[in-house]
Amino acid sequence: MKAYVFPGQGSQFPGMAKDLYDNNPKAKELLEKANSILGFRITDTMFSGTADELKQTKVTQPAIFLHSVVLALTSESFAPDMVAGHSLGEFSALVANKTLSFEDGLTLVYKRALAMQRACEINPSTMAAILGLADEKVEEICASIKDEIVVAANYNCPGQLVISGTMKGVEIACEKMKAAGAKRALPLPVGGAFHSPLMEPAREELAKAIESTTFSKAICPVYQNVNAAPSSENSAIKKNLIAQLTAPVRWTQSVQRMTADGAKLYVECGPGKVLQGLVKKISPDAEVASL
Repeated sequence: MKAYVFPGQGSQFPGMAKDLYDNNPKAKELLEKANSILGFRITDTMFSGTADELKQTKVTQPAIFLHSVVLALTSESFAPDMVAGHSLGEFSALVANKTLSFEDGLTLVYKRALAMQRACEINPSTMAAILGLADEKVEEICASIKDEIVVAANYNCPGQLVISGTMKGVEIACEKMKAAGAKRALPLPVGGAFHSPLMEPAREELAKAIESTTFSKAICPVYQNVNAAPSSENSAIKKNLIAQLTAPVRWTQSVQRMTADGAKLYVECGPGKVLQGLVKKISPDAEVASL
């Protein structure tokens, strides 16, 4: 069985999707439609912007979504048995499996990006990667910090967990992680504490947009970040998608579940190969490929 997986924030690069635009008329049509929906030419920044320009919140998330979704929608070989996406990538996965239309998916991603940016401005916060420590130990240390917010945010693969919280909370946690034997506790260059309670203002804002969006019948299950379980029923998909902003991304558990459910080949659909590397660490016998 084939699982198609869609990357999240951080996989952008200058020149992304330009080959698709130049060589595939359908891809060009979709990307021009995106420019109209967003009200600015995001393709200009994707194709010729600098790395710093691509890091702008209003650009990064829709740019990765567009590269991923246009790749899937214009590929003749795209035939998923299941889909999943890492954080932002879950929206790409939901367009790929026909739950969301291209237009609605892009609109929600853009609203999500702006809502997250506003939440970051309300509560200055950050994230850090913890390498070489058991998940349970990371969770225990986060729970021991009482006067600050700090939580496990991204379960990326065994031995790689990202924490998220207030500046002080993450700083204290990093020192405790290193003292407990972590190989590294590395602050990340991000704008805020994604997938933590500090994203509650963004969750409330996005919830209204998701609830008012039409979700259609999926062609295959989506394995969602919040519970690492397959969903095909729209009310469950919406509920999990809303919860995703303040809940951890259970990527390790999602890949384990997809493998248990029969996934043999994981095809990464989007810029970069980050997810292929994570899949091999989670399920070493799995095959990986790019679309």
